[in-house]
Amino acid sequence: MSRIANVFRQSLLAASFCLSTGLAYAETLTIYSARTEELLKPILDVYQKETGVTIRVVNNREAVLLDQLKAEGRRTTADMLITVDAGNLWLAAEAGVLRPIRSAALQKAIPANLRDPGNQWFGLGIRARTVFFNTDKLNASDVVSYEDLADPRWKGRLCLRTSKKVYNQSLVAMLIAEHGEAKTEAIVRGWVNNLATPPFSDDTRLLEAIAAGQCEVGIANTYYFGRYKAAQPNAKVDIAWPNQKADGVHINISGAGVTKHAKNPAGAQRLLEWMASEKGQSLFADVNMEYPANPAVKPAESVSAWGTYKASSLNVIQAGKLQRRATQLMDRVGYR
Repeated sequence: MSRIANVFRQSLLAASFCLSTGLAYAETLTIYSARTEELLKPILDVYQKETGVTIRVVNNREAVLLDQLKAEGRRTTADMLITVDAGNLWLAAEAGVLRPIRSAALQKAIPANLRDPGNQWFGLGIRARTVFFNTDKLNASDVVSYEDLADPRWKGRLCLRTSKKVYNQSLVAMLIAEHGEAKTEAIVRGWVNNLATPPFSDDTRLLEAIAAGQCEVGIANTYYFGRYKAAQPNAKVDIAWPNQKADGVHINISGAGVTKHAKNPAGAQRLLEWMASEKGQSLFADVNMEYPANPAVKPAESVSAWGTYKASSLNVIQAGKLQRRATQLMDRVGYR
């Protein structure tokens, strides 16, 4: 029995107990979510069965949901915002649509570098944006670092996703936080000079290009690799972990916060704390092949099989703070 199936079975038993003893909460929650419906629904189904809480989800793109929250103000029905990428969470906090949360459970469960210093949002799932390579042409040890991919020896061998995607904007923002703007500009300029093809629209197409030999190496999120290899187990692409002895692998998060004008802030906080608990983390991370944000929870076996890595210790909030500088930098060097 899979870990998700086992948790679901246990939750059904818990729900039966709650209903028979009258312990279920008589409440409702509304969530604005940029996380794909099929990734969130299994988690919320368990919570609803376990507690009796009725949950309504409004799905849309990150920017649309943020604009909606700002326009609605006090009239909003949203109790919680769930989104991907620390840059998007930072923007939500800066826009004033989230509220600070005082929670010992969240402070204990989520490391400081994966949450807002003002406690307005908390990471729930980790995705590493790392290097992938063609197994016929390279070994994992051939990839030294993100910075190394700017070296002329990789000319005509590198694939990248478009700079228009927030994942790459956040990666470059974190490089600025680590190296400063001048050095980062030299790195990204080197990437552009080394491209084998125009940038791809998504990570899956990038991985397909590596496997097909259109390029030898590229940068993508780990969960895209997990999905791709599940569908194409014999594809000639594998994962590499750069910077093991240096600055660490770039990580980002999916996460959530309670909205400023939530009608049920206490209920939203309970759900957020449950998502950060061991049970909630097993579900939240496993369903999308992410790493749990709670270090007490082990990744799924399929994710653990990718090997261990040293994660960057920088607070992911830098992905938001430096996002504008990152996009301007990428534009200057012709990274499209």
